[in-house]
Amino acid sequence: MMQICDSYNQKNSLFNAMNRFIGAVSNMDQTVMVPSLLRDVPLDQEDEKEVNSFQDGDMYGSYVFLKSIRNDIEWGVLQADERRKEKHGVTTGLEMSRIEPSDEDLEKLFHFHLNGLHTVLAKLTRKANTLTNRYKQEIGIGGCGN
Repeated sequence: MMQICDSYNQKNSLFNAMNRFIGAVSNMDQTVMVPSLLRDVPLDQEDEKEVNSFQDGDMYGSYVFLKSIRNDIEWGVLQADERRKEKHGVTTGLEMSRIEPSDEDLEKLFHFHLNGLHTVLAKLTRKANTLTNRYKQEIGIGGCGN
């Protein structure tokens, strides 16, 4: 019985959620051979409304957005902020909002953010899979299953 609980908990771990997202984006990246074909192609099918609530626009914008998030996960947010600062010469919101919570709030904050990360990663993973399937439809590759 302990193994069943452990495997269920591992399935829902943050590492696995991140790996599922990174895998979906890598699959998307490998499938989309010509990203420019995604320009001006809307992601507006009826069954994808929840997934699309992250970002309006065309499939190309979503493609770039998802790859950017993957890079932030793989290379770290601080490195991404440094690159943006060098590129644009702008102070980031992360630097401006360094408020130290009390020790009592740390556990609550941790669980709040962990829960949020799981939710966001699940939606982003679905978005990457949706984009991959829509690209296959657009270029005429059969089979939409993943």
